[in-house]
Amino acid sequence: MSDHGYKSGRLNLPFVGISTFGKKEYVSDWDQIDADVAVLGAPFDFGAQWRSGARFGPRSVREASTLFSFGHAGAYDHEDDATYLSSDVRIVDIGDADIIHTKTIESHANIEFGVKKILDAGALPVVIGGDHSINIPCIRAFEEDCAEKGPIHVIQIDAHLDFVDERHGVTEGHGNPMRRAIEKEYVSGMTQLGIRNVSSTAKEGYDDARARGSDILSVRQVRELGVEAVLERIPAGARYYVTVDIDAFCPSIASGTGTPSHGGFQYYDVLEILQGFSKRGDVVGMDLVEVAPAYDPSESTQILAAQLLLNFIGFIFHNKKAAVSAPETETA
Repeated sequence: MSDHGYKSGRLNLPFVGISTFGKKEYVSDWDQIDADVAVLGAPFDFGAQWRSGARFGPRSVREASTLFSFGHAGAYDHEDDATYLSSDVRIVDIGDADIIHTKTIESHANIEFGVKKILDAGALPVVIGGDHSINIPCIRAFEEDCAEKGPIHVIQIDAHLDFVDERHGVTEGHGNPMRRAIEKEYVSGMTQLGIRNVSSTAKEGYDDARARGSDILSVRQVRELGVEAVLERIPAGARYYVTVDIDAFCPSIASGTGTPSHGGFQYYDVLEILQGFSKRGDVVGMDLVEVAPAYDPSESTQILAAQLLLNFIGFIFHNKKAAVSAPETETA
């Protein structure tokens, strides 16, 4: 058991200090990333078709994450009887990709550059958006990584399919990312969860997605199947890239987003699925997008986002450690 350090050092309460993600170390030199996890902000929202404001998502999620910056040998979960995010999980915050207003191609290129730097350092990229178009450069950044280590299976948790090919010349807005992803030869398949109600993607988009190997489930279908049955539909032992749009959640708990859609997930719906992913395969990257804090004066949306990310990161590294130690236990 690690020393919790309650009797020494600073108390360092959440409202004290600089709001890096989880109050972790800030690394400004992207050639000096030495960590298990590197958090990158992607404050780009020029891809939004309705309400803007997700450019402030990274800043708000970082501030919310300080609520969970325990700083004392990780966080104990009595239900799992496990301590997550202890000191052996090294997390750093590398700041934000540079965004050039009105310049989608250049801004996306800067996001892609940041994710590549994280991958080059051997760390897990955690990208906070921004609108969902930021997933496009995130997936692009994996080309070389996949050439060396194998393809990725994209898991999307979202209210919307985001599978529009092109509309009035727009190919890289927040309605396009899953269509851009499935085009990549190093994306082996796609699982899309939470898709519901009226959608920005027409029927032919759904037909196209399924024809290209996508498995699409609504919130009601996920609940009817149950977590274990949903997980069984996802390739076991694969490399997963997970993208979470905060509008996957019901706006009753996540109103701070540009395109809210009623009938969404509740917290544990998603948390249990994410915990299952972390046991079933290798999570190699993630993004969380569409937090637009101005639409939620309660700040609940960004707290939800931060809590979800920290728990997911905790699950990933806890289960990696368990997988490594399992053969030793069996031998003993």
